[in-house]
Amino acid sequence: MSAATATGGAPPFWTRGDLNAFFGFGINMLVNVLVLSGLAVGVITIPGDDVFGTILPALGIELLVGNIFYFWLARQKAIKEGRLDVTAMPYGPSVPHMFIVTFVVMLPTFLATKDPIAAWSAGLAWAFIIGVIILIGAFVGPAIRKYTPRAALLGTLAGISLTFISMRPAAQMWETLWVALPVFGIIVLGFISGIKLPGNFPVALLALLVGTALAWGGGVMETAAVSDAAKNIAIGLPSLNVDLLSDGLKDISPLLATAIPLGIYNFTEAMSNVESAASAGDDYNLRAVLLADGTGAVVGSALGCPFPPAVYVGQPGWKQAGGRISYSLVTGVAIFLFCLLGLFPLLSAILPVPAIVPILLFIGLVIGAQSFAEVPKAHYAAVVLATVPNIAAWGSGQIDNALAAAGTNAAEVGAAALGGAGLVYDGLHVLGSGAVLAGMVLGAIAAFAIDRKFLWAAGYAMFGAALALVGLIHGDKVELFADWKVALGYAFFSLILVGAHYLGAPVREVDETDPVDVELAATPIAADVMPHEKVSAGPAVGTA
Repeated sequence: MSAATATGGAPPFWTRGDLNAFFGFGINMLVNVLVLSGLAVGVITIPGDDVFGTILPALGIELLVGNIFYFWLARQKAIKEGRLDVTAMPYGPSVPHMFIVTFVVMLPTFLATKDPIAAWSAGLAWAFIIGVIILIGAFVGPAIRKYTPRAALLGTLAGISLTFISMRPAAQMWETLWVALPVFGIIVLGFISGIKLPGNFPVALLALLVGTALAWGGGVMETAAVSDAAKNIAIGLPSLNVDLLSDGLKDISPLLATAIPLGIYNFTEAMSNVESAASAGDDYNLRAVLLADGTGAVVGSALGCPFPPAVYVGQPGWKQAGGRISYSLVTGVAIFLFCLLGLFPLLSAILPVPAIVPILLFIGLVIGAQSFAEVPKAHYAAVVLATVPNIAAWGSGQIDNALAAAGTNAAEVGAAALGGAGLVYDGLHVLGSGAVLAGMVLGAIAAFAIDRKFLWAAGYAMFGAALALVGLIHGDKVELFADWKVALGYAFFSLILVGAHYLGAPVREVDETDPVDVELAATPIAADVMPHEKVSAGPAVGTA
């Protein structure tokens, strides 16, 4: 089938590739909903009736409406551009936020009040604030994207994919490798090597069936758990829970410290994901994406769901798997029905974790690889630098969780003792705070410096100083003069870059052997104020 169709013609609603991507993305979504429902019941001890009768139906409404919107957006793009290869943006519950709202917002409230409903209310208020910030971001996000190098956006995304997306699934795989590795092997052969199964059988479905068979045949699963889950199936209808949301909003100030930077995280992550889709050929309107994300979080919180939705990383991966305009829509409908019918307890008892998580590792691989493939070779160092804050955030989080499991924390153990064990904990913690924004800033500085656009690099360094001064990056909380020493470091860096500008070094020459460099030179970021001058300057800085 050709990648193009007659301009103005409607693309087919469903393709074989959509079926393949549906099983892959559907498994991804199932995992995430199973995890967040487990957090709500197992950590916050919200009654199961409330989780499966209120929270999940509210989540189902979020995902249904959002995926309908992204289906419509993809269909309109396909018609307007006359293409058959347009792939819809994937949309689901935000994975980082489900852990943050659980452990940073709801759990402290629960421990202080011993009331899971009060904790739930705090989570709803937090999700509402997140949504409002994303809606504001819809009007400033496009400008940020326009003036930010692709290496900074995709490098930040690479950091997330290497750590928060890939590492936990990889660890879970190696716990039961005899089940998980064959599943991963099928995914690699089908989605990366491009091997077609007989009858074009969906690769993700085969992987799930093989992993489930191995786990059940090897005694990993228990039939008693399935029987118990089947007895608890019950229909849950969405309803307004504005009273719970209002209760949480009464004490809003403690929530702002995490909601403000994480709301900004959401719209910067959305920018990275939109940039990721654009680099794969589908350039979506960022403002429309952010308005949908923010509205989903606000409406979901009013319906009783404390877990904000988000456009997912991985659109190029689902495009590579054959997904087009409908794979995410059908996934949203399926998840909505599972939520409405109360089937998630049963699904968690039937589907083994080692058969599910390899798909998450695959997505991490695709995004990490794409981050390098879609930037000039000269900007590789900028991509790597942009990943570093997320690696630090992941590492410090692992240390915090291990210490918490031992009944202590970093402050009690002390920097000297941690340093004696080879851990530079304080530095990791500072570097990883506000990791998404920090990665974007550092990646932008590096990319502009490599191109010898030193005033733009200096401007981003001063932007980093301002963010650090109020704690949005490298700070424990949002407050004025959160860490003036970190801010001073960025300011000094800015002065050095300004000095470099006055040395008069010409802009880096475009590498004519690098097709990505040539493409970006032809359509530069902010072309009206940042012309990519083709000035001969000897060897390109940082070219691999």
